[in-house]
Amino acid sequence: MAWARRILRVDLTGGDIREEPLNMDWAMDYLGQRGLATKYFVEEVDPKVDPLSADNKLILATGPLTGTGASTSARYSAITKSPLTGCIACSNSGGYFGAELKNAGWDMIIFEGKAEKPVYLLVEDDRAELKDAAHLWGKSVWEVDDAIRDENQDPLLQIATIGVPGEAGVLFSAIVNNKHRAAGRSGVGTVMGAKNLKAVAVRGTRGISVHDPDAFEKAVDAGKKVLAENAVTGQALPTYGTQVLTNIINEIGALPTRNARDVQFEGANDISGEAMHEPRRSDGQPNLVRNAGCFGCTIACGRISKIDPTHFSVKDKPQYHHASGGLEYENAWALGADTGVNDLEALTYCNYRCNEHALDPITCGATIAAAMELYESGALTDEDTGGIKLNFGSAEALVAAVDAICEGTEFGRLLGLGSKRLCEKFGQPELSMTVKGQEFPAYDPRGIQGMGLTYATSNRGACHLRSYTVASEVLGIPEKTDPLITDGKAALVKAFQDATAAVDSSGLCIFTTFAWTMEDIAPQVDAACEGDWSVEKMLEVGERIWNMERAFNLAAGITPDQDTLPKRLLKDAAKTGPAKGRVNDLDKMLPEYYALRGWTPDGVPTQETLSRFGLA
Repeated sequence: MAWARRILRVDLTGGDIREEPLNMDWAMDYLGQRGLATKYFVEEVDPKVDPLSADNKLILATGPLTGTGASTSARYSAITKSPLTGCIACSNSGGYFGAELKNAGWDMIIFEGKAEKPVYLLVEDDRAELKDAAHLWGKSVWEVDDAIRDENQDPLLQIATIGVPGEAGVLFSAIVNNKHRAAGRSGVGTVMGAKNLKAVAVRGTRGISVHDPDAFEKAVDAGKKVLAENAVTGQALPTYGTQVLTNIINEIGALPTRNARDVQFEGANDISGEAMHEPRRSDGQPNLVRNAGCFGCTIACGRISKIDPTHFSVKDKPQYHHASGGLEYENAWALGADTGVNDLEALTYCNYRCNEHALDPITCGATIAAAMELYESGALTDEDTGGIKLNFGSAEALVAAVDAICEGTEFGRLLGLGSKRLCEKFGQPELSMTVKGQEFPAYDPRGIQGMGLTYATSNRGACHLRSYTVASEVLGIPEKTDPLITDGKAALVKAFQDATAAVDSSGLCIFTTFAWTMEDIAPQVDAACEGDWSVEKMLEVGERIWNMERAFNLAAGITPDQDTLPKRLLKDAAKTGPAKGRVNDLDKMLPEYYALRGWTPDGVPTQETLSRFGLA
């Protein structure tokens, strides 16, 4: 139960679509979504595959709890090999698309090959067909979403699509559903574009059953009560969204600023969650219109915002005067503190553009920040930027740079390489704040030591969502640890990584873990699914997934010496704040981490470890 037990396999090259039974032996070992889809991927795809070739595959996968009555049961993931990093990619999204796919009776869709011309997939319960998308090629996410609904005369279709940058090969293109929910990181949308696959549209009416309905209802109700009574999930996130963190992280000296040259931003309060509530000067209305939730969500951390219509970024662009997806913490940081820009309206506009054209705002903002430092050093010139004065702190420059990526100008194509390739091209690779080619997010590892190990060892390149030690090091969840010490951080990171892999595979949102432990999650999975899904089994599944991803990356040529951080974080001490004078002490944490993982001192899983998880 809970699983649909069906896979839809789509051969884009030949146009063939067929149903397959879900491999239930694998489901018992990998659960669903991230874990189960990655198992399919690593069994079917050569680790050395060119990510943009027809031989790469793209899997859109749900978890067993996706679409059920569990709180936050909206999630689906896109799994592929990343064109940005060369690592295994698994990018997670909420909204309503995942629940619709599950209600149509499918656990996942596996796309293989490449269509001869642009197509989109239409799924209506058991019926699936590839449809011509020539008229949609070159259009934005917003335009495609409306057009597919209109031409199929079905306003209830849920659509996941890419924008023009994904068609053009921008390496950090996302897949966006519901116009502003994104499978955002690692270039999963770029792979979709390389396959000439513009969109996937789904309508599902079959419903979902669970193994033990009474036990499931009891476990779900208990979980919802915990979420409602928790200060973070019941109060802070509904009120301020993830933007509640901006002033907190800035105060502890861990907000990377101006391409991580600094750890505190003097303009942080201007772009914070609190600022989004404040009336603006021109019309007396706040930036924030309301909060929003994904399918089944009782937290509702999403933001719906409206830009001041007199602001320079939108005053001549009426299509951006409506209310749409607003800033979240990572977006506000990448587009704001990292570029030194404290103009809330400009950041909201740039976030709109990232939603409209399916761009990862973290890599987008961080790449522009790196470009600003290249410009400051003289490596990038006005001729390179197309005349944009790319200075830190310039809202006009930020807006022009984001527009350049969306419009595919010559400078936009340079930025579309991501910061690693951009900085290498202009002779200053040290200015790229990346791990394994992916830009690190909004937590400076000099001020939060555990996040340094998290970034360095993440299987998809730098990522906070693979091991959110901020919960412990800053928020005291599940227990408080000192962000400036390294003792115990290897075990903390491993525990977060294993638990997160299990949660990502369930179909639930990782934000529930601000309040829930595995003691809250395992009973919901156990009641929904056949088999034994104890806390111990869930954590074993998470550890198995982590080792599987690591093994794939090693086979793909991602070497353990890439388990490191930008030299700036290891050599240049924080200038201000509680972490003043500190660098990240990765060298103290990494050997212990390898030992706890059951890997060699060089970071390779031993045969004993692989055998323990059936991966030998």
